[in-house]
Amino acid sequence: MKNYRYLFGPVPSRRFGRSLGVDLTPLKTCSLNCVFCQLGRTPRTTLDRREYVPTDQVLAELQDWLASGQSADYISLAGSGEPTLHRDFGTVLQYLREHSDIPSALLTNGTLLHLPEVRQAAAQADVVKASLSAWNQASFGWINRPHPTLRFADLLSGLQSFRSEFKGQLWLEVFLVGGMNAIPADLRKIAALAATIAPDRIQLNTAVRPPAEDFAMPLSRKQLEDLSLLFEPRAEVIAEFDGSADKKFEINLESIHAMLLRRPCTAAQIAQTFGLHDNEVAKYLGRLVRDARVQPETRGAEVYYRASEAGSSHARP
Repeated sequence: MKNYRYLFGPVPSRRFGRSLGVDLTPLKTCSLNCVFCQLGRTPRTTLDRREYVPTDQVLAELQDWLASGQSADYISLAGSGEPTLHRDFGTVLQYLREHSDIPSALLTNGTLLHLPEVRQAAAQADVVKASLSAWNQASFGWINRPHPTLRFADLLSGLQSFRSEFKGQLWLEVFLVGGMNAIPADLRKIAALAATIAPDRIQLNTAVRPPAEDFAMPLSRKQLEDLSLLFEPRAEVIAEFDGSADKKFEINLESIHAMLLRRPCTAAQIAQTFGLHDNEVAKYLGRLVRDARVQPETRGAEVYYRASEAGSSHARP
């Protein structure tokens, strides 16, 4: 199978079936620094909308993939960061609408939908999955840790305006963290705001994979099922609890650590060796660094990862 720089998959997704991912930003280029993000912490949040990766190269890869006759249930703008930060993400969606019968999906945190030009571009997707995990500025601050100039009121008004203009499917994900936004009284506030947006689906998720912060505690399936009743209509529980993803994660984690015990490597070298996408490698390295099993070292313009002596003999329980 051909390796692409800006496409990954198709990968299995509970929401989108077999989804081909389109990655429009460098790793962790985002307007938020969510405590639950499985890609790790955002070093520096940004609202700078620009051409982070060459649009013409993205379109060329899509043209090549579509011509190859491969199939997918969706083509999704998702991956290493917030896709609406790429100023030409609408051009990519327009290309897909004109050249493919495969439905397109935009996975966004919704923070830029208060901008008319972003809403106009996003409206070219067949499905838009946005997020709402807070109920006011304070909760937005401690859960999503936004760019300093972002306001919760703008996030909410952007979602409401987009819903009134968008003719496709709008799905709203509510990411729940134990002790932060999963108290019924607080979740009722989120549910009330979700009702003003009137999405086609409301989906509950939680941190079943290692989050950016260890204190971002996951909820159980039973807790999510009970809390789903607070939404009207009832929310879907989309978190995956079967353990297969966790087993695969642990296997890859130990394999990467074993390689780093032999020699230091860059993230790109790890990705090439294991056939992983950059954002997947970031999850593993983030976990290993947090567990003090690996430490980064800068050599010239490259960052290498070396197994730490203190953490080389044990795995995180």
